[in-house]
Amino acid sequence: MDQPSRSAGTVRPGGRTARVRAAVMDATQDALVEHGFHGLTMDQVAARAGVGKTTVYRRWGSRAGLVTDLMNELATQSMPHADTGDIEGDLMANALSVLRAINDGRLGATFQAMIAAATSDEQAARALRVFYERRIGEWAGTVDLAVKRGELPQGTDGGELIRAVSAPLYYRLVVTREPVTLEDAERSVARALVAARAGAFVMRDPGAP
Repeated sequence: MDQPSRSAGTVRPGGRTARVRAAVMDATQDALVEHGFHGLTMDQVAARAGVGKTTVYRRWGSRAGLVTDLMNELATQSMPHADTGDIEGDLMANALSVLRAINDGRLGATFQAMIAAATSDEQAARALRVFYERRIGEWAGTVDLAVKRGELPQGTDGGELIRAVSAPLYYRLVVTREPVTLEDAERSVARALVAARAGAFVMRDPGAP
């Protein structure tokens, strides 16, 4: 699944409100990377962003509000899904985007902090889930196109196939704490594609035995 093409906080046109939000998102990401979700505070973010505490409290309300907006921003910044005309190429593009993101010093640390927080905090888990639901939904479109081209069986669940590509990479990042390499990405795509072509991701009829 695709990951953000740049870190949050890039200033875009839109006046002072947009600049304040960009500064706060940038400060939130920095604080999250340095201190983790539970070490992040509203006052800390306001000071880093150079804005008044009242502004941060009024607009975001809580630590959860900050990280939820940050994850929304990262999802918005993500590139659209690939359309190479070939499902193997599309899935490889997805795997490479994951690889780049998790090996990026800032983005990788951001995701690790959010994943760690999600194991013990429902608000953090919700923010992370919304981010991945958006990205999985975007990349599932590549699978739908492949089904239409006849590359994959009818009824293939695009979201499940995209999860199958990225899951081994995240397992190495978060669980076994191993380096995640290009070879890992290629192997993940190859295995997921073999399974998909064999019908492993075809959605079952709820009424079927």
